[in-house]
Amino acid sequence: MLSTQRQDQINFLNIGLMILSMIAAFVMPFEVFLFAYAFLGPLHYLTEISWLHDRKYFSTGKYDFLILLGVGCLLGYSDIASTYNFHSSFTQMFFELNLGDKLILLAFVSSLLFVLVKNTFIKVVLIVILFGFIDGWFAPNYTNAFGNEVFKPNYATFAMTSLLPTLFHVYLFTGLFMLFGALKSRSKTGLLSVACFVAVPFLLIYVVPNTTFFEITSYGKDSYFAEGKGFYNLNFQILKEFNLAEMPVEAGYTDIYDRPYVDPKKALPVIFYSTPGILLMRFIAFAYLYHYLNWFSKTEVIRWHKVPKIRFIAVLLIWISACVVYLIDYGLGLTFLFFLSFTHVLLEFPLNMMSIVGIGKESVAIFKGGFSKK
Repeated sequence: MLSTQRQDQINFLNIGLMILSMIAAFVMPFEVFLFAYAFLGPLHYLTEISWLHDRKYFSTGKYDFLILLGVGCLLGYSDIASTYNFHSSFTQMFFELNLGDKLILLAFVSSLLFVLVKNTFIKVVLIVILFGFIDGWFAPNYTNAFGNEVFKPNYATFAMTSLLPTLFHVYLFTGLFMLFGALKSRSKTGLLSVACFVAVPFLLIYVVPNTTFFEITSYGKDSYFAEGKGFYNLNFQILKEFNLAEMPVEAGYTDIYDRPYVDPKKALPVIFYSTPGILLMRFIAFAYLYHYLNWFSKTEVIRWHKVPKIRFIAVLLIWISACVVYLIDYGLGLTFLFFLSFTHVLLEFPLNMMSIVGIGKESVAIFKGGFSKK
């Protein structure tokens, strides 16, 4: 258990890292993200999975994590098969049944059961019932102009599928984990760091919103798009789904939902140069960079480095290999690191649920007994 003074020092360090991340996101948001995702991301995935494994993934059952790992394997295989055009029958089925979105949501909701329910049989029954509900929620609800029945997403389903493993993971759940820690330790500086964390996005959006310090470089554009495999799709989907920017539509063409069709490649100037596109990228760059820095700054607290030497060496070797792949071809790195990236998100879901439950419990305790630790 760290002393109060040491906890305060770590919290002030984190506030400093937030300021550093914010400044970096102001200056070169695209390149900052690309650097953080390629070189800090893999080390974070590997060390966190190792840390989670030693803590039994914060689940009540010894083998609960296998369900989350199984979802990661299915999503990873689907991504590889789609990228390299093999096993088309599988990828077509995956797309037509919308299995990706269903499995992501199932993994997230099931994680609450992994945290709260000990009986394996009850967990299995509830997971089956949950999948039936999710399958019904994502059932075809719209008949398009071609007579095809499709599922037309709404804001809620978009948030719970596209944003859950991306921005919710790096920003929302990071904030909840910080809040849980602050409440559990009754740390005022911890709460101050949470307040700063909430304030930074507003500063990124409302301070000099029309100023670009450095335009995105040619390398930044090529790597962020990565021949259609890049991270640009998150920006594209958010800007389009929430009508944050005017997109260049293709006259006479519609998508499967009968909406004006937007060619993602022709929308790149909106992503790279428009005010909404740059402001969104500031937030994404900050969220990812600080997410990784926060993890490494808490080494003394959560002790993720306390592992067998052989495993630590293996982690370092895989991390170095991942960095080399990203240096050779950023798109290749995204493809081959997708499984690791997505699986670490899935395996963290029980910890996310534990943080949410813990915030509730600590809030009740503070309400009844005051903020001072007994």
